Amino acid sequence: MPQETEIVSIPEVRSAGAVAGQTGEPRGRVILNADDWGRDIATTDRTMECFAAGAMSSVSAMVFMEDSERAAALAREKKIDAGLHLNFTSPFTGPNVSERLTREQSRLGSYLQRNRLAQTLYHPGLASSFAYVVSAQLDEFRRLFGKNPERIDGHHHMHLCSNVIRGRLLPEGTLVRRNFSFAAGEKSALNRFYRGRQDQQLARRHGMADFLYSLPPIEPQRLNRIAAAARTGIVEVETHPINPREYEFFTSGEVFRWLGNIPLATSYRI
Repeated sequence: MPQETEIVSIPEVRSAGAVAGQTGEPRGRVILNADDWGRDIATTDRTMECFAAGAMSSVSAMVFMEDSERAAALAREKKIDAGLHLNFTSPFTGPNVSERLTREQSRLGSYLQRNRLAQTLYHPGLASSFAYVVSAQLDEFRRLFGKNPERIDGHHHMHLCSNVIRGRLLPEGTLVRRNFSFAAGEKSALNRFYRGRQDQQLARRHGMADFLYSLPPIEPQRLNRIAAAARTGIVEVETHPINPREYEFFTSGEVFRWLGNIPLATSYRI
């Protein structure tokens, strides 16, 4: 892989791109995944327009939110690949959310957003709250979609917080979103080491893409670096079509001019 896209070399983290290459499939591809599916009507509809333009691969669905029911029905009808977008930090806005779930999620949100270190530290006093809130969202996803989630990530990436990872709250075998990929110099060596070790731990129980990037900032040098990674491995690009610049990128055809001959996945598969 090109040196500028590597974050850390850890032998135990198996390369999805390498596995695909062993089976004769193309090694490189881009997965464009839209977060916050079902958060509200505007978010769902904007994302649906990007699918209509053929510019999206999959979504991460929020449960217990304003538009969760309709969004789930749309995903089933249109055969959109949906994973679970675990939410600890944005208040649930859907109907029929129990008082206990509201209370427990509020406790977790207050703790996780207290400071940047909170998510890296295991809090034994909140273990049962994390287990309850994760379990409730898994159950609600099953109710809405009629199946277990095959893929899980997190709102504000809080699925990577220590209580979730150390508590093994994500079902084994599910695909899980890894840490962001950074070029050398973008983050400190300690930061990259921590992220690499966490990805190593995740890889023992879950499948992951080779690289993860957010779409913004949409500027040529950065897009070229993402494209370079996609020629050798499987790249997930986290997107938010409710953002006007991202929406324009997908619906104007700009995304296809960027991709060129790099395959765009039609679903989230590694």
